[in-house]
Amino acid sequence: MRLYKTRSQAAEACKKGWITRDGQQLKPAHSVQEGDVIGVRRSPVTYRFKILRLSANRLGAKLVADYMENVTTPDQLELLRLQQLAAQAGRARGTGRPTKKERRDLEQFIDDDYAWSWLDDDADDS
Repeated sequence: MRLYKTRSQAAEACKKGWITRDGQQLKPAHSVQEGDVIGVRRSPVTYRFKILRLSANRLGAKLVADYMENVTTPDQLELLRLQQLAAQAGRARGTGRPTKKERRDLEQFIDDDYAWSWLDDDADDS
């Protein structure tokens, strides 16, 4: 159903235990039926798809919506959205510890004297 780009990638995902049905891991040659809900784990989210109809041939990308429905729970989608926001806001994952300059900038930002200095300026003016 085009959840993976190639059959070999789909088979590898099955072998790694990323594909489930009713909590049971599926093997690459496992047959599915109409109405089955298939779970696909792509870290950190587990997507769930309900099979509406079966096809004898490989489907074009535009036809997949007629054969499969995305029934992923809202909490899983929220988890994905939070991860995307965290990735945009912070350091790139795997870049290691902050450099000395980055650490000093963080300390200066967090430092009480620096963060609250604007309050002292207003008090002097009155």
